[in-house]
Amino acid sequence: MNGDDVGIIGAGIQPFGRHPGVTGLQMAVAAARAALADAGVSWPEIDFAAGGSDAAGNADTSVAMLGLTGVPFVNVRNGCATGGSALTMAHAMLRAGSADLALVVGFDKHPPGAFNPDPEDWGLGRWYGETGLMLTTQFFAMKIQRYMSEHGISSATLAEVAAKAFRNGALNPNAWRRRPLTANEILASKMVSHPLTQFMFCSPGEGAAALVLARGARLRGSSRPPVLLRSVALRTRSFGSFEVFSPSIAIESAPSPTAVAAAAAFEAAGIGPADVDLAQVQDTESGAEVMHLAETGLCQHGEQEKLIASGATEIGGRLPVNTDGGCLANGEPIGASGLRQVHEAVLQLRGEAGARQVPGRPRVAFTHVYGAPGVSACAVLSR
Repeated sequence: MNGDDVGIIGAGIQPFGRHPGVTGLQMAVAAARAALADAGVSWPEIDFAAGGSDAAGNADTSVAMLGLTGVPFVNVRNGCATGGSALTMAHAMLRAGSADLALVVGFDKHPPGAFNPDPEDWGLGRWYGETGLMLTTQFFAMKIQRYMSEHGISSATLAEVAAKAFRNGALNPNAWRRRPLTANEILASKMVSHPLTQFMFCSPGEGAAALVLARGARLRGSSRPPVLLRSVALRTRSFGSFEVFSPSIAIESAPSPTAVAAAAAFEAAGIGPADVDLAQVQDTESGAEVMHLAETGLCQHGEQEKLIASGATEIGGRLPVNTDGGCLANGEPIGASGLRQVHEAVLQLRGEAGARQVPGRPRVAFTHVYGAPGVSACAVLSR
């Protein structure tokens, strides 16, 4: 450990699912208090805070319940990458020496049903919504259709990804969907947008997650061995990348923001994809996990069919993926998803993941979150 290191010394979560009568901010405060308690620090000791939500309010208003300490607190709203964006900001503040102890929190509370964004809020004409393209179920189906054609991925593989998520979710007391489903049940469920069936999609939900980050003496004096946050990288889309809410597709393809962010995160960490012992990648639907495995460099394009069939991505496999059940089993409270991934990585690297613990004392974890309209945040952690 050196003076530039940033580590995670506390992690807290509000279980994902439905919480009638509990506001998003109340969930955020519960997660924040759990993270503070886990770190063994008090709220007045926090030098900087960042957090966000898509639909449940401003994170900084949680100070009304946490305490009015005058702490610099930045609100972040960056689609499904909100949590990863808040983490990026806190990590940068600590690396710059502007703070020694930081809190990051993400939360949301969405009603049942599909997300229903307004095209004009995303710089698009009304025509985009009138054609049905604002429905993310339609976009993700279109994207995975193309990918399956180009790289030989079958519907059976999409079902296996979802089945793994529900198996892992059944082992996670904080997950929403805790009933295992077989691949055949998933394939036979209602077709939503071909080739994606009902149980291949995540659901908008509720929940919160929080982390306490430290540097310098606060990191070295932690009461437990910290998990080092080796790097965080955030990127947006380039011309030619095929992203959600794109009004057109370029003739020439460009690397996705996920590919660029992942490469930057690995380079900054001095760690390569081959060194990763477990990964949490965005799985808004099961096709997303398939694509993001290759985009992040964890495998080559077209290798996913064989990789998944071999059991490599299972908890006991060579590269466990989405060990807590991912978005498919946890649902997606937009502001919380990216921090849920890091929370899971912290538990795994500490050896505290219980029934879903990856065997063999994993040392390196990777997280990846992706949001509209093409924002990706990746992190590399180690113990």
